[in-house]
Amino acid sequence: MSQESQPEKTQTANFEERLQNSADQIETTLRSLLTDAPRGTEQLRPPKLLAAMQHGVLNGGKRIRPFLIVEVARMLGYDQAGVLRAASALECVHCYSLIHDDLPAMDDDDLRRGKPTVHVAFDEATAILAGDSLLTLAFDILADEATHQKAEVRAALVLGLAQNAGIGGMAGGQSLDIEAEGRDRTEAEIRQMQAMKTGALLRYACEAGAILAEASAKEQAAVTRFGTIIGLAFQLADDLLDVTATSAQLGKTAGKDLQSHKATLVSLNGVDATRETLNSLILEAEETLAPFANKADVLIATARFIANRQH
Repeated sequence: MSQESQPEKTQTANFEERLQNSADQIETTLRSLLTDAPRGTEQLRPPKLLAAMQHGVLNGGKRIRPFLIVEVARMLGYDQAGVLRAASALECVHCYSLIHDDLPAMDDDDLRRGKPTVHVAFDEATAILAGDSLLTLAFDILADEATHQKAEVRAALVLGLAQNAGIGGMAGGQSLDIEAEGRDRTEAEIRQMQAMKTGALLRYACEAGAILAEASAKEQAAVTRFGTIIGLAFQLADDLLDVTATSAQLGKTAGKDLQSHKATLVSLNGVDATRETLNSLILEAEETLAPFANKADVLIATARFIANRQH
């Protein structure tokens, strides 16, 4: 092994260890939020519904979105316990979207993260309710004083998540994606759809880290721009994996985009051109965080991980 490759390998191992440690902390926080004991004015947590929620959210995954919240906040000098709560709230929204995406009326998938999807493990009605419950739980978590002592910070977190998860963000992007199946779409239309469907929550993750840290407008603009860039990068990497990886590697059904005739930049421009676009996005992401110098090392490593992941 050359001297040049050894440090790179070490850095990759250190990053993956940090990512795993963060995922473990998020898992612990989510478990504490998904116990059978009612909270606040809740009356009862139905066991079957709770089990379905746990199945949908406590089944691993890279936890990239919560990791971004944690690392952006840390880069900006904020490292309080409430960060893990905010990060877990975002993961609840992400997992709700996966549960609903997997339903027969949507992508009709039987496998998620190597396990049966929620509607397969339980039933369709319970899967719908589990997704609904995870979505509302997210706002419960963010509105709680345990997440941040300042009401204006909590309000900004709630507002940002609502706008990025709803009609003008993730849900709207999913609608556009369904409409685009089997139809020709321009590159601009595909980018818009992907910026909403996938990019919105990744952008919000970076924005939320800055909100928690009460960062300056300039700092918040920079990390939000970074989130926008890696949001598109994440989707491009996903689209490439759909045509190059196996179901075993992905932990979900491979080739679904091609089978469903989905509008992607891979289908429009081809694999090689999409890889070139992905590489240019990562360079742009690095340049965006250049003002933060070595404080941004983990976030830059995250961008590279997103582009180069194999599942």
